[in-house]
Amino acid sequence: MGLRTSYAPGTFSWADLASTDQQDAKRFYSGLFGWEARDMPVGDGVFYSIMSADGRVVAAIAPQPQAQRDAGVPSSWQSYVTVTSADEVAQRASAAGGHVHAPPFDVFDAGRMGVIQDPQGAFFMVWEPRLNIGAELVNAPGALCWNELYVPDIDAAQAFYGGVFGWSFTPMEGMGTPYVVISNGERDNGGMLPPPMAGIPPHWLAYFGTEDIDAALATVTGLGGSVKRGPIDIGNGKIGVVADPQGAMFALYDGRFDE
Repeated sequence: MGLRTSYAPGTFSWADLASTDQQDAKRFYSGLFGWEARDMPVGDGVFYSIMSADGRVVAAIAPQPQAQRDAGVPSSWQSYVTVTSADEVAQRASAAGGHVHAPPFDVFDAGRMGVIQDPQGAFFMVWEPRLNIGAELVNAPGALCWNELYVPDIDAAQAFYGGVFGWSFTPMEGMGTPYVVISNGERDNGGMLPPPMAGIPPHWLAYFGTEDIDAALATVTGLGGSVKRGPIDIGNGKIGVVADPQGAMFALYDGRFDE
């Protein structure tokens, strides 16, 4: 079980869902993972729902901004990377060819964040923690355990993210599909691979742990979601790619967890 009280800069530390139906999303994920919701007011009638597993904060579910709804943007999970300075990282990302979609701003006294789009179009968030470090539990059933970038040009992605976060990269040998493991210092921090088919835009995919992949995939469909791929045996475990009832994509992992 990966309990956390802090994160090294460059580490994925949080994920939240921007949903077109916040209430139904809470129903779905509570049924799938056993999450409990605590609604935090963040505006006039608007709540940021903090989700917990076994009493530990693991993720959040929020209503999708109206501008995204009007544009027909689907519900989506968003991946956050801890940084020492959100402003400095945003500047590095811009200099490296990325687009600062939302310049860094304070989130009450919890921290400071920015929304960045990499040169190939994938969005990610940077999080400068203050009172809120991010997830209190990772690498466990019902918790964030991996982040994967689907992108056409893996070499270009390595150059961008290596320059922005100082990540290092190790290609996995003997794979039918090119796959690169991301390391942040001495710890594995995610992966990169090409999209499985044409037409899939570059994006970060969040993985959550489960104890039984087959039961979890059946629960996804039973709760109104859909299974896109899986179960797939990856050697050290099994995975599945799924979507919730509002269409937000995420992945499930059943196997050995790092601490």
